[in-house]
Amino acid sequence: MLPRFVGRLGIADAVTIANAALGFVAVVVAFVDIDLAARLILLAAVADGLDGLLARRYGGTDAGPYLDSLADVASFAVAPAALAFVVVTDGLGISLESVSAELLLVSTICALFVAMAVARLGMYTAYDTADNYTEGVQTTLAATVLGAAILAGVADPVLVLAITGAFCYLMVSRIPYPDLLARDAGIMGVVHVLAILIPNFAGRTFPYALLTLGIAYMTLSPWLYWRDREDAASQTTTTHGNA
Repeated sequence: MLPRFVGRLGIADAVTIANAALGFVAVVVAFVDIDLAARLILLAAVADGLDGLLARRYGGTDAGPYLDSLADVASFAVAPAALAFVVVTDGLGISLESVSAELLLVSTICALFVAMAVARLGMYTAYDTADNYTEGVQTTLAATVLGAAILAGVADPVLVLAITGAFCYLMVSRIPYPDLLARDAGIMGVVHVLAILIPNFAGRTFPYALLTLGIAYMTLSPWLYWRDREDAASQTTTTHGNA
């Protein structure tokens, strides 16, 4: 007898499921090779954009939106929280052999990151119906910024912990973030892929560029992103996903 999902899942769903697997591998690898874990999280973000393109090209399934949110929990909630946890505990020399106030603080902030990411993913799937913007920083973008920061060598543990804590608010905020036009998403996507493939090229140029683009989008796009929302709605894409 064939498994119940054979014939019910499409090619986009397969990529989404692979995205979830990348998230798990990133968590495991984070305790061995932090840069590789960051690259795997960035690769998961590429898969997150690819499954949307495949769904539009070949058609999606009823299970697609649910699979997408479940996969994003692994790749853009748990994995980046684990990445931040390892960077901070290693950087501050916090022992994992006994419970301390420092360990509890770091664990709480990273756990709160996971909780807020899960809340955002659920609320987005259920209620976010806007055509050309979303409220709050996308979980994919939050994970991308953390991953790019690590690859760029931004490893100050206090700064990484502060960034993780800031995302706990930003992901569930009411700040409107516009969808990127296809041309802008394409540029960011190319930089994103290069940051994965050749992160150490020319003094980590591409991770720095990806980090700069991500921060610029988060800080400037709600107020300064130049686009005619109605005319451009059909041209929009979300390289980093709205969820």
